[in-house]
Amino acid sequence: MTDAELMRAAAKAREMAYAPYSRFLVGAALLTKSGRVYTGCNIENAAYTPCNCAERTAFFKAVSEGEREFSALAVIGGRAGEAGEFTPPCGVCRQVIAEFCKKDFRILLGNETHFEAYTLDMLLPFSFTGENL
Repeated sequence: MTDAELMRAAAKAREMAYAPYSRFLVGAALLTKSGRVYTGCNIENAAYTPCNCAERTAFFKAVSEGEREFSALAVIGGRAGEAGEFTPPCGVCRQVIAEFCKKDFRILLGNETHFEAYTLDMLLPFSFTGENL
């Protein structure tokens, strides 16, 4: 799967977002080393704390189906009714990514027509992992 195809999958996942409060829609597409793609969207809640980000939704779906090795993650976010934009994962999502991925894990940020690739280490240089225990 190409980076552009993965970004398109994230854009499609964004269409499923449930964000009636912030109206900030996020989609993520997670590519496994086996070639499967797991998508996720953000899911808000009136109580805020129970909300879940698109990135974690994708990771939790994949892990719940036995996947443990990942190749890349694409993320697209933005206000409802607007084109996607650069939306980096929040700190909690970065920490979840660090639980399953190496520092060189690729994260694509942008929209369907323009995106940039980053590594997990670039976005979370001082992650806390099992190696710290």
